[in-house]
Amino acid sequence: MTAKIDKLGELIEKDEILWRDRKRYLGLPISFTVYSFDRNRFYLKKGLFNTTEDEMLLYRILDVKLSRKFWQKIFGVGSIMLVTADKSDNNIEIKNIKKPDRTRKALSSIVEKERDEKRILGKEMFGTANIGLDNIDYIADDVGDSN
Repeated sequence: MTAKIDKLGELIEKDEILWRDRKRYLGLPISFTVYSFDRNRFYLKKGLFNTTEDEMLLYRILDVKLSRKFWQKIFGVGSIMLVTADKSDNNIEIKNIKKPDRTRKALSSIVEKERDEKRILGKEMFGTANIGLDNIDYIADDVGDSN
């Protein structure tokens, strides 16, 4: 873990990046979409002039799926689909990356370790992405009616 001081003088701790790759076209890393992960988070950065950066805690990943179409096999790339319990984006596709099988295995093992450390089971997160704040009042009313 490395630490650096930001402009406000606050200490920011960042884990070492374990994997990083770009979205590839015809097997070449010529896009402005960068994927990476460390021991705790998955990062997605898109854009050249207008950039967006998104991060997600790894323990929120529910399923990891690898797919390789015929043309992806020709160019030595593949795509990984992440099904997550994240409210903002519950399906994340890591498109056209090099060595997708190794990346999927590494990501899966890190997710399992992270869940074990936090003592979280996958079944505890199912349904969390679909429950909105509007449903909380409805659920509270049902509990109050049972008395």
